[in-house]
Amino acid sequence: MTAPACSPAPVPAHRQSTRPLPPLAPEGSLRRSVQLFRAFTVEQTDPAYFYGLLAVDSVREARRWCALDGATMVDVGGGPGYFADAFRAAGVRYAGIDPDAGELERRGDVADDTLRASGLALPIADDAVDLTYSSNVLEHVPDPEQMLAEMVRITRPGGTVVVSWTPWLSPWGGHETSPWHYLGGRRAADRYARRHGHRPKNDFGVSLHACSIARTLRWVRAQERAGRVWTVEVLPRYHPSWARWLIRVPVVREVLSWNAVVVLRVR
Repeated sequence: MTAPACSPAPVPAHRQSTRPLPPLAPEGSLRRSVQLFRAFTVEQTDPAYFYGLLAVDSVREARRWCALDGATMVDVGGGPGYFADAFRAAGVRYAGIDPDAGELERRGDVADDTLRASGLALPIADDAVDLTYSSNVLEHVPDPEQMLAEMVRITRPGGTVVVSWTPWLSPWGGHETSPWHYLGGRRAADRYARRHGHRPKNDFGVSLHACSIARTLRWVRAQERAGRVWTVEVLPRYHPSWARWLIRVPVVREVLSWNAVVVLRVR
């Protein structure tokens, strides 16, 4: 598979952020963490600002694990194009996949380099791409192991798989139903529906599922024993470098990581 080279669709004025993206704070610094967490507070009111900043930061992070210039990439859950813009600017031959038509059209027309499909059955050949990437999707599929397996399948030997997601016990594990998800996902979703008159977008058991770090690492270890992958890095996505140790502490990591990243190399 090769990603089509094309220009992104024009972004309607009402979908653009009114704020320019600031320069990124140094990688691994506390200032970067504060910058990202502050941007997260406007995810709902100014998604272009938050996702635009997160996409640029993600490109910088991805460069630590693989060469991007000229690389072929599939972004599972690529959404409306913020990550597409950032990765294409880094020289990546990009293709996005997302099952949600509403997400794909959030910025206007759907770009030509985007497919509507499920992360559980990627319409891509085996060993096809250099980098398979996914940001904040794993907790939205009922079978995260299947999605991970699909990401590994389409990545060539020596290629890289990067997946990040919000663990269920994170303070934002219930998404818009947080922090009530700590009392049960279905109870939190029902409470949201009573208060707002409609089901949450991230409805537990339907479009949101409990995906822990421990569960994901069990799958990774099984793949390592089978000789399919090796682990490059596991880290909390938004934390400064000196706080990354917490990802190694069972239970604690489920709550304090906020968002976890697993980086794999395919054998």
